[in-house]
Order: sequence, then C-alpha cells, then structure tokens
Amino acid sequence: MVGTQLSWHEYATEWARLHGGFDPRTAAPVVRGWLRLAYHIGYVLGRLRVTPTAVTAAGVLLCFCVPLLVGRPGDGPFLGAFFVLLASVADSVDGAVAVTTRRTSRLGYVYDSVADRLGEVAWLLAFWLLGAPGALVVAGGALSWLHEYVRARAVSAGMREIGAVTVGERPTRVCVALVGLLVTGLAGTIQADLTAGTATMAGAVWVLLAGFGFGQLLSAVRRVLLDADSTPPAPAPTGK
Repeated sequence: MVGTQLSWHEYATEWARLHGGFDPRTAAPVVRGWLRLAYHIGYVLGRLRVTPTAVTAAGVLLCFCVPLLVGRPGDGPFLGAFFVLLASVADSVDGAVAVTTRRTSRLGYVYDSVADRLGEVAWLLAFWLLGAPGALVVAGGALSWLHEYVRARAVSAGMREIGAVTVGERPTRVCVALVGLLVTGLAGTIQADLTAGTATMAGAVWVLLAGFGFGQLLSAVRRVLLDADSTPPAPAPTGK
C-alpha cells in the first residue's frame, strides 16, 4: 500500500473529483497551503499505516476537549482555541490519509460527516459554557446542520456539482470557533465580566454567517436542480 501513495498532483486531482470539481491547485494561497500541509501530514501518516478512521476519531476527541478546557481560570479559552486548531488539522488530515493511500470509501465519508457535526456541537457548547445564551447556541447548531443536510439531500436529488461555496461552510465555522475563543480569552484577561458578552458576540457571528450561507446554498440548489429538471432527456438510441 505504501508504494501506491499518490503524489501531490495526483492527490489534488482526486481531491477535486471528490469535492465537486474544485481544484486545490487553483485555490487561494492560504487554502492551497492548508490543503498541501494536510497532504504532507497525511502522506507521512499513510506511510506509518495510520488509518483515516483513527485520525477521524482523534479529531473528535480533540473537539471534546474544547468544552472541558474553556472553563479553566485564565487560559481556558486559549486552550480551547488551540484544541479547535488541532481538531481542524485532524479534520483535513483524515481525508488526506484516505486519498493518498487510496482508502476513500462511502462509509468513511459518513464517519467524517458525523465527526464534523459532533465537533461543532462541542465548540458551540464551549461558547455556552462561557456565557453565550442557549437559544443562540442552538440556533447556530441548527443552521449549520441544515446547511449540510440540504447539500446532502441535493446530491441525493441529482446535483453533481458543489453549487456554491457559501459563507457558512465548515471552514468558516472553524474560523469562528477559533477566533471567537481567542477573542473571548483576551476579553476575559481585560475584565472577567466581558467573557460572556464576547462569547455571545462570537455565537451571534456564527448564527449570522450560518443563516446567510444557508440562504446562499438554497438559492444555488434551486438554480441547479431547476436547470436539471428543465433539460430534456437525451433521446434513446435507435437500432438499425
């Protein structure tokens, strides 16, 4: 298996096929650099015979550490942010291990999706523990879940392209969780009473971006599927 691992260009081609045709080699420098980092880490782990499922499980455990740590006096939110960063690396690396070692599977895709949702619940729980209102946290989780549910149902309905890269995608949620915890930690070092308000603002940003992204996705799905419905089927071949 080690000898059959993919090169970067082979990996990028396969990654694009699995992500609606979006080629990481043409992405913005930050995105391209992140995906290339994930590829190199995944390549090394593949050579060490680490499985994609093991990396996915490690990422979930890292996410669960976030709400357990944010309540620590002083450095809790900073530790939470650090574990969000580690979990986001694991989230990219598990797919890289699967692709570079040719172990991609439908079951692995399901595991990865479930792990992502569990991780986001843990991050939102951390904001709640820091003082964000429960209703705001639940709204953020519900909108993010709807975003992924609608995309999955659209694919089941025949959508074969990504549709739209919205402002509410998974990388945005990672950024909001990471930056939100960092800013909350900084606010707490200035004045303890600012912690709850800052966590609430971070939760509100999550909800606003998730809601707007959900609207973008619905619009894209509607356009793609309506076009598909209006396209006449190809005529059946006739025998001679």
